[in-house]
Amino acid sequence: MNDLWNQIFNFTDYGALLVLVKNSLVAGAILGVVGGVVGVFVMMRDLPFAVHGISELSFAGASAALLIGANVVAGSLVGSLVAASVIGALGMRARDRNSIIGVLMPFGLGLGVLFLALYKGRSANKFGLLTGQIIAVDTPQLSWLAATSAVVLIALAVLWRPLTFASVDPEVAAARGVPVRALAPIFTIVLGLAVAISIQIVGALLVLALLCTPAAAAMRVTASPVRVPLLSVLFATVSMLGGTLLALGSSVPISPYVTTISFLIYLVCRCAGAVRSRGDWTRRRPTSGVHPAGSPVSTAGRPGAADGVP
Repeated sequence: MNDLWNQIFNFTDYGALLVLVKNSLVAGAILGVVGGVVGVFVMMRDLPFAVHGISELSFAGASAALLIGANVVAGSLVGSLVAASVIGALGMRARDRNSIIGVLMPFGLGLGVLFLALYKGRSANKFGLLTGQIIAVDTPQLSWLAATSAVVLIALAVLWRPLTFASVDPEVAAARGVPVRALAPIFTIVLGLAVAISIQIVGALLVLALLCTPAAAAMRVTASPVRVPLLSVLFATVSMLGGTLLALGSSVPISPYVTTISFLIYLVCRCAGAVRSRGDWTRRRPTSGVHPAGSPVSTAGRPGAADGVP
């Protein structure tokens, strides 16, 4: 049991190791911001399944780049953009979109496994594409990540209001002149970019913990259009940086730590939301008047109530 604990948590020479992951900490903070913001629209537009589908093609692109000796980040971006373009162009309706993703996911995963099987290099490189890497973020990769993140955040800043309107009520938005059909593929491309940069740290299999769970947690405790993205960014950043710092002291990949922290935050928010909802219901429960059927109703504000009119 001691050996297992020391394998999971071992903070010997932690200070010296901390210097080696400066790029990873910066990358984690950037991904926390991007994942938190993008995740809000992922949940509003019911696209968690799309995140997983895009991640599989991104994994295939990164695996192909690894096999041929090309830039892994570029390969991941190409795979994500291909998947996002197909989903955005062909999947306007939820049923069509889910069918397309269901076809793309096994295809992308199969291609990725094939490319990794043909790759004869270090096994850590193969494993890292699936479960994330902590030390592998060098300066060129950080530059790619920062540039792509800037593109994602600028695009969302420009599209924020119409995209929010189209996500909350697409029918009314379309009637008001919002280009709902054009926004769908544009956001899918933005989502593809966010997935591609997230895979470099979190890995292809667990990217949902960054792009879905923080936003889902935030929506459990508030419905404010301002507080939801702020809390989502906070939760995603805490998960990323906390997971990075914990993974530094063990031989376990970063992704289990990130997903565990993210899941615990979600559980706390879910419980807090349930308690608050129960409290609101108790405060709003009427205390006067009884409906003929036995259910309590309030007579406050009913015409004639003050005059004794039944």
